[in-house]
Amino acid sequence: MKQVVQNMRSGQMDLLDVPAPQVGKGELLVSTKASVISAGTEKMLIDFAAKSLLGKAQERPDLVQKVMEKAKRDGLVSTAKSVFSKLEQPLPLGYSAAGEVIAIGEGLESQYKIGDRVAIAGAGLANHAEINAVPVNLTAKIPSGVLYKHAAFTTLAAIAMQGVRNANISLGDRVLVMGLGLVGQLTSQLLKASGCKVFATDYSADRVKLAEECGVDMVHLMSAGNMNGLVNDFTNGKGFDAVVICAATDSHEPVNQAATFARDKATIVMTGKAGTEIPYSSYMKKELNFVVSRSYGPGRYDANFEQKGQEYPIGYIRWTEKANLEEALHLMSTGQLKIDPLISHQFDIQDANSAYETVLGDIPTLGVVLEYNRAYEDRLEPRQNLRPVEIVTGKVGVSFIGAGGFSQGVLMPLLQKNEDVNLTGVLSKNGLSAQTAGKRFGFRFSARDEAELWEDTQTNAVMITTRHNTHAEYVCQALSQNKHVFVEKPLAMTFDELDAVETMYKQSGRVLMVGFNRRYSPYTQALKDTFKTIGAVRQIIIRVNAGRLEEDNWQSDPAVGGGRLIGECCHFIDLAMTLAESRAEEIYAVAGKGQDVMTITIRHANGGLSTICYTSEGDTSYSKERVEMYAGGAVGIIDNFMGAEVIQNGKSKKFKVKGGFLSGSQDKGHANELAYFLAAVKGDITPPPAEKMFISTRLTLLAKESMLQGIPLKATL
Repeated sequence: MKQVVQNMRSGQMDLLDVPAPQVGKGELLVSTKASVISAGTEKMLIDFAAKSLLGKAQERPDLVQKVMEKAKRDGLVSTAKSVFSKLEQPLPLGYSAAGEVIAIGEGLESQYKIGDRVAIAGAGLANHAEINAVPVNLTAKIPSGVLYKHAAFTTLAAIAMQGVRNANISLGDRVLVMGLGLVGQLTSQLLKASGCKVFATDYSADRVKLAEECGVDMVHLMSAGNMNGLVNDFTNGKGFDAVVICAATDSHEPVNQAATFARDKATIVMTGKAGTEIPYSSYMKKELNFVVSRSYGPGRYDANFEQKGQEYPIGYIRWTEKANLEEALHLMSTGQLKIDPLISHQFDIQDANSAYETVLGDIPTLGVVLEYNRAYEDRLEPRQNLRPVEIVTGKVGVSFIGAGGFSQGVLMPLLQKNEDVNLTGVLSKNGLSAQTAGKRFGFRFSARDEAELWEDTQTNAVMITTRHNTHAEYVCQALSQNKHVFVEKPLAMTFDELDAVETMYKQSGRVLMVGFNRRYSPYTQALKDTFKTIGAVRQIIIRVNAGRLEEDNWQSDPAVGGGRLIGECCHFIDLAMTLAESRAEEIYAVAGKGQDVMTITIRHANGGLSTICYTSEGDTSYSKERVEMYAGGAVGIIDNFMGAEVIQNGKSKKFKVKGGFLSGSQDKGHANELAYFLAAVKGDITPPPAEKMFISTRLTLLAKESMLQGIPLKATL
């Protein structure tokens, strides 16, 4: 299918052929019929992408601070790789579209049917793409008689509607609208539909004229000069009851003017994006209310509402973003929202480059519509071939399910450099990341679903790097298809999933490896080798200064990510078992106060103890991980996997990976684990003992049970 994207490193806008996305639970798969280029929002993104690295840094000092903290913690090389990897990720453009339902996700079968016409919303969801997968609360059914090209404006209308609601207007109120782009025009129409008297301003004579033609009571061309007299007459000398700022400018002028023209205790609403240096005296003397409108309405940026489809009780929140979308479509169907006059240009998606040249050029534009005329069956190619098919002998054909930041930032670069590897297929839920990774790293094809990987005779092994709740199922599928499997942690999220994986593994005869990379770090091996000669019972302390996750991060979702105990602490449980070299007899996990604060203690059969202290409450500029091991009068230390040290008899022996000190890079064992996996697949070495991975996973699940029950549990492995 065709999709419009923005390269965040070069600023280049591209129309790509990418695999269509997969429909997920609670989602609709929509064949797009029309989408709207939002000149204001998208131009800001394009301008930002076109800036140099210095320019980007100057505009986003908050991100620069995060980069600096990461460099201090993880080293310059690791940080640079991470930053440049993120810049290579294309940004999907578009957030307001309409189309036809072609597939229905689990749980929506009774609400929708194939062929339903829907408007869709959301950046990264309602893209300028021939097919989109959108969660149900970001969709709304299109009433009969509303054209697709009109319904494509629904998201923009919802933004305007939320701004009007925030203005707390009532019948007969006098309202000033500043800025007459798409949102300003729609805001003016909605205010008129609400029974208000509307005064609208802009610097563009064409836009002022259009607002007047669409029914605004009074307009003013800002370049024409002072409008004090007009405002005085229009408001009977009282000032405006509300001001809605829809302008897109860095200037603070709209905020200043709003205070000048507003009445005492009026409401000023920021629906657009203007400078927000508020003149304190002006706002204080009139006791003005200043509100920044939340995009489409309540529910926006709430993962539970948008991604999981959870509704708010109507008695508490009447107008959610979905309700705003539905009401905007209703007003279109009754003619109270006039969309046709707002369309200045129409292009076929094949001519997207011309559309953006028009938006960014000198020709005045307003609503620029992209139309999609290909039959949806022609958009659903099962794969995109990226390089010619060739017979490759003596190499391991590796395909990926999952092409996110970790895959593209760590695993794929390592495999690309490996002469024993032939990168074959790559698959991701949204299609775009698979296509990007495929071209960037030289994969043979990108796929729309996993069947393409199972049927590919050159794919010997599959790397699974998807979200945690899919790992066990994909592992079982891949093993049943006689593919060797490397899966990122965790291997499973429940005991039942783990049992299913273990059963399938024993039946398959294939290599299975979990991404417990720290056990393969040269620093881990250095401590193991040194303490093997000491031969005493070991006490191990692992401290993890993980930092906080954003509240809506998928890893914190128990159903998707399993939380950080399941999703991350499994790493350190495996590391403890590797260093202790003694089976576990008991595990005890306790949660503390904070987002992710926990301590896990493992009592080993030989009397040793392992303690994992995991916290989100530390300063993230400080080192993330520190390992200490005590035995027989010796101390072993791994400092953030950038160096190791053994202290014995008053003497210190330091270990550094070759080049590690000079480069300032970490070695958490990723390269070694992949080399080990590939050698096992080729039959050059004995396959890694999957039983140890099952034990670490089972201990992690027991740790969760221990935390819930509040008691130590026997390690029945």
